Amino acid sequence: MFNNSNILITGGTGSFGKQYARTLLERYTPNKIIIFSRDELKQFEMQQDFPQDCMRFFIGDVRDRNRLVLAMRGVDYVIHAAALKQVPAAEYNPMECIKTNIMGAQNVIKAALESNVKKVIALSTDKAANPINLYGATKLCSDKLFVSSNNLVGADRPTRFSVVRYGNVAGSRGSVVPFFKKLIDNGSDHLPITDERMTRFWITLQQGVDFVLKNFERMKGGEIFVPKIPSIKIVDLARAMAPQIPIRAIGIRPGEKLHEVMCPLDDSHLTLEFNDHYVIQPSIKFWSGNTPDYAINELGVMGQPVEQGFEYNSGTNQYFLTVKEIRTFNQMAGLE
Repeated sequence: MFNNSNILITGGTGSFGKQYARTLLERYTPNKIIIFSRDELKQFEMQQDFPQDCMRFFIGDVRDRNRLVLAMRGVDYVIHAAALKQVPAAEYNPMECIKTNIMGAQNVIKAALESNVKKVIALSTDKAANPINLYGATKLCSDKLFVSSNNLVGADRPTRFSVVRYGNVAGSRGSVVPFFKKLIDNGSDHLPITDERMTRFWITLQQGVDFVLKNFERMKGGEIFVPKIPSIKIVDLARAMAPQIPIRAIGIRPGEKLHEVMCPLDDSHLTLEFNDHYVIQPSIKFWSGNTPDYAINELGVMGQPVEQGFEYNSGTNQYFLTVKEIRTFNQMAGLE
């Protein structure tokens, strides 16, 4: 579906945007891939790695709706990856996080509607489910905006909006892996972890990219897609990376959880299970009267309702990686 298409990625100079662009170039023949971001240095550096004629680099901020409208002219598909993601930074700078993650999301929606974009997928986070920190709260608000925006479209316009929610990306800039690796390389006498009980969902960057690509084919508009992925214990991650270095618990950071949730218990009546993912259906009915049947996706694959009271939690996940499996996983992700 991406052959001869125009694709725009907000926050496109980040880890996800780079890998997404690389994957599009390897598998498809897009007409244009537009990298929309506010950092001219990162754009310059990315241009050196992506010299293909179809690549476009557009400096702009998602806080600027007019700039987004200009960038989306003629665009078919949008991946909204731009966000302020650092949990402690959001706690100390709440309005900046709100301006980018909430107001920026609304700007993306308005620009996509004005430009008659076909499909938009917004990247979410496990922290948006039952949030206790500001970052998670802003991403939950963003998720709600994108889901409800299908109400604004009507049957006579093409644009549809969906959300992809997944856990920590191994090796991304926000991951603990580069932090641990730097400490190990610098000869640290210990690895600091916030709490020995802590767990996280774990996914490689390529797995995240592949999941988003597939969901462009699956989506009807209004879904929150959640992949079935393993969990890890943070202590096991530290042992996998440096078994010879002691671990030291330093306490939970502001706004941090022991475990993360991707499908909340309170949404179990809305959650459908497919072979390799879950779908959280909208809690609202669309005014057009054309609320889709989400139990069968656009590829014709059927899902089943989960049991009432179901929760997809990193601490109770049935699939945990062992220390050995984490090493293999990290190698697969190119982290060793």
